[in-house]
Amino acid sequence: MTQRIGALNDAYMSRDRPLGQARVLWEIGPDGCDLRALRSRLDLDSGYLSRLLRVLENDGLVEVDQSDGDGRVRTARLTKKGRAEREVLDQRSDDLAASILEPLSDRQRTRLISAMGEVERLLIASTVQVGSVDPRHPDARFCVQAYFDELAERFEGGFDHARTISAGVDELTPPAGLLLVATLHSQPVGCGALKFHDDEPAEVKRMWVSRDVRGLGLGRRLLTELEKQASARGVGVLRLETNRKLVEAIALYRAAGYREVPAFNSEPYAHHWFEKDL
Repeated sequence: MTQRIGALNDAYMSRDRPLGQARVLWEIGPDGCDLRALRSRLDLDSGYLSRLLRVLENDGLVEVDQSDGDGRVRTARLTKKGRAEREVLDQRSDDLAASILEPLSDRQRTRLISAMGEVERLLIASTVQVGSVDPRHPDARFCVQAYFDELAERFEGGFDHARTISAGVDELTPPAGLLLVATLHSQPVGCGALKFHDDEPAEVKRMWVSRDVRGLGLGRRLLTELEKQASARGVGVLRLETNRKLVEAIALYRAAGYREVPAFNSEPYAHHWFEKDL
């Protein structure tokens, strides 16, 4: 397949440039892209990206300049020639895809497209990184705020985090607790936390996954990692509560072996309480 799509050729899509340069042109896009976002999106180190951009600049396809609002931010933009080159690459990519699909029956095309979608989802899932983060870190703050925002959107009557049982910065800092953050291309896309209570059951808190990556099994992965972290600290039982509107979360907890139990706290937003023996 790499031979068929030309990924191994120095002249990708029969153009006088390799795949790496073509990918940078595509990701810059018609509206331009700041270099930090471009680096993160392509998962490239700054030195390699700089070399690719230098070649594209020398070919008159790209211009890199400083942002008017912030001199520390540098933005790559396509020139007129660069936009034309991107359009040619786009058209040839469409033509190549059509040539691959043309010999196949409708049923085969459907199977191929479905399989390619599954491969893409699994590859994305494999690049997500999960690790313990200081709850004061910007990525942690972003995830917790996104979690609050979604609860406010989905709960009947909204959500006020001042009314809920606390899980503040100090409570999620070891040894009192911990916070896991999931990142994709250095961008935060999910979180989950634990609160420890000496010899009492620990609590699962702040479970959130970005809508952009749902369906990749990230919620289950975060929950599994929280269970491992709890077990490593001698925790025998995990507890959590959730709202009836969070049907995906309820399904996740049940599938992961959590059993529904009578209310064990006075959380005002909870309708279901769960426990699991580790």
